[in-house]
Amino acid sequence: MFDDLPPDLARLLTLRVWHAMWLQRIDTKIAALQEREAEQEQGRQRRPEEPDWVVELGIGNGRPPIEVHIGGCYAAGKRRRPVLRDEARRLLTSGVRACGHCQPDTALQILDLSAGPAPSTAMR
Repeated sequence: MFDDLPPDLARLLTLRVWHAMWLQRIDTKIAALQEREAEQEQGRQRRPEEPDWVVELGIGNGRPPIEVHIGGCYAAGKRRRPVLRDEARRLLTSGVRACGHCQPDTALQILDLSAGPAPSTAMR
């Protein structure tokens, strides 16, 4: 049998202590990683649902709405708040810009925001 361990008791006990120390370090690291993974999973489960509609807010007094987005749009800025479908429609029809990327006006079936009033056909 191949035996590469030292022949004396003192060195064998030293190796045993050294390996026990490493096993303790490894077990501590495993426990920390398992705890972190459990916390991440708990965070994923408790994360609030993404809103259906988001309004991006401007800077300044009152933080006026500047753009409407579909919830989860990558182009939405950091200053935003969730809104209900009816409020998103009201904001779009009152002149707040629709995001050009996620196109909430199309999703809300608001056909043409840029048309404005129909031109008059009567001659003066």
